[in-house]
Amino acid sequence: MTRQTFRTTALALALAILASAAAYATDVPYLTGRVVDNASILSAEVRGRIAESAREHERVTTNQVVVLTVPTIQPDGIEEYASKVFETWKLGQAGKDNGVLVVVVPQDRKMRIEVGYGLEPTLTDADCSRIIQALMTPAFKEGNYGKGIEDGVSAIVTKLEGKGDPAADAERRGLVGGTDARSLADGPDLPLHQRVLIGGFVFGIIGLFTYIGLVTPGAGWFLYFFLIPFWALFPVVVVGVSGMLWVLGTYVIGFPVTKLFLRRTEWYKRAAAALKKKGSATIGGFTVSGGSSSSSSWSSSGWSSGSSFSGGGGSSGGGGSSGSW
Repeated sequence: MTRQTFRTTALALALAILASAAAYATDVPYLTGRVVDNASILSAEVRGRIAESAREHERVTTNQVVVLTVPTIQPDGIEEYASKVFETWKLGQAGKDNGVLVVVVPQDRKMRIEVGYGLEPTLTDADCSRIIQALMTPAFKEGNYGKGIEDGVSAIVTKLEGKGDPAADAERRGLVGGTDARSLADGPDLPLHQRVLIGGFVFGIIGLFTYIGLVTPGAGWFLYFFLIPFWALFPVVVVGVSGMLWVLGTYVIGFPVTKLFLRRTEWYKRAAAALKKKGSATIGGFTVSGGSSSSSSWSSSGWSSGSSFSGGGGSSGGGGSSGSW
């Protein structure tokens, strides 16, 4: 084999591999019905009920609701894949854009409700998110894909026909003791590394001001009462409601006990005396000053309480919402 022949063969092989990878990445199954269960996670009875519900809804409204399950969509993302399927299948009526696609990917633990532009005012992104979080995700976590998908489709149909909002009703039930409330009490559905990062920031900031309140003579009691709402609110994001109650109780009881103990120490007495005589004292690397109003201020060359926050904007190519479980 000559060098030129080898190069030509290698180039052809590389192009074939790239073409195969591209074809795999863009693979869209055939639209064989209103329920395309390629992942084989639905029973025949569930498929039949969902298909009949979607068929009757289309007869009444002309809206098309279709369910697709696939084992995995790697390397595609769920938003990219759902949009690709929607456009390939051309769901909805021409000129109305009134289609809805429900995609469930069990191996990737991803799902999405993709909504045609014509239905976005009725089935909003927030509606789709509620359906996913309140109805589909709890069932999927229990391994009951049939119930999750059937309840999700039923909620979509009910919302589009203006007959109610099952997802919002489920959310309200959850807030007074349902599944969602129990999940919240157990802790937010966040990966461990996100909990660590958020917890470090939240407890670091609130903890710093708690420390200042503990070691500051006089005005430290003002910070004690001021920080109670913060200890009640922000820890929920990290440790859930149950954890927050423990954290809040520890703060409410622990702060006064620690404060009273510190008042007996010599350095605290010296700081209080210096603050009273000279109007300022150095405590723990910080300089605290006070006046007749019993207020205090802190300063340090290595720390500043000022901060700024800014965020960028984003856009979405279509309506709907995604979720994972």
